[in-house]
Amino acid sequence: MYVLLGSSGQITTQLAHRLLGAGHDVRIVGRNRNALTALEKAGAQLAVGDPGDAAFLERAFTGATAAYTMTPPCYSEPDMRAAQDRVGSAIAEALRKARVPRVVNLSSVGAELAEGTGPIAGLHAQEQRLAGMSEVLHLRPGSFMENYLAALHPVVAAGVLPGLETADATVPLVATRDIAAVAARELTQPQRNGVLILHAPQHATPRKVAAVLGEAIGQPGMPYVQTSAEEMKAVLLAQGFSSDAADQLEALARWLSTSPLASVSAAPVEVQPTTLEMFARDTFAPACNAIRTPVLQA
Repeated sequence: MYVLLGSSGQITTQLAHRLLGAGHDVRIVGRNRNALTALEKAGAQLAVGDPGDAAFLERAFTGATAAYTMTPPCYSEPDMRAAQDRVGSAIAEALRKARVPRVVNLSSVGAELAEGTGPIAGLHAQEQRLAGMSEVLHLRPGSFMENYLAALHPVVAAGVLPGLETADATVPLVATRDIAAVAARELTQPQRNGVLILHAPQHATPRKVAAVLGEAIGQPGMPYVQTSAEEMKAVLLAQGFSSDAADQLEALARWLSTSPLASVSAAPVEVQPTTLEMFARDTFAPACNAIRTPVLQA
């Protein structure tokens, strides 16, 4: 039995389908049963409850061959870090009490740093909590390529890619499908313990990302526009993010704009196959076209 945290998140969903497709028993842990219906129909067991409740998690982890864990970003919480710590502490306690023999934990590039990285600092704390467990692998991926899907509407409406990072900041990227593939391998056929950094064959600046995405959607030369912190915070607050979460994401953008590449050399690296061009063609362009079609038909 493989127990996966992350509910219906991008990586967890892909990881669950990989494991189920290979004939493994899978249990998904989440707080919202309705969000897990598709995975249940695909054959997964469900454990529905509060991921900050150590007793609930201990029951969910009981009998696990291995577990995939992640600390949720808690974007709506008024104190984001306190919420991360509550869930992270419950996960660590439950893993030990349930005596889970193998853990693959989703972390992030930059998690070797205790501060200055916004929400990544909470992942640093979680790596420390899991220290001492003999069979633990912390996956430290670069920035998810899929994060750019949040910019689909301004791309379609205004023909620009907005973001908080400076235009020429070089950022390590990775596709979530590659993270899910490595997680599946390391759960079922473990090869590593410790820390493993995951990133695409090439790093990219936001300016480069805009150009590649623009080319894929028929808008060559699409510009990148650095949004002011005040404007971006207003957008985030309107979407239900807490003020503290918006501040944390601003801190993350400042870090990504200055020194993320130093973190790429902080641990062993496994370069992943999905390039930015592949993501643009296979994921971003179809998603963009799905938005454009209703607009054209209106």
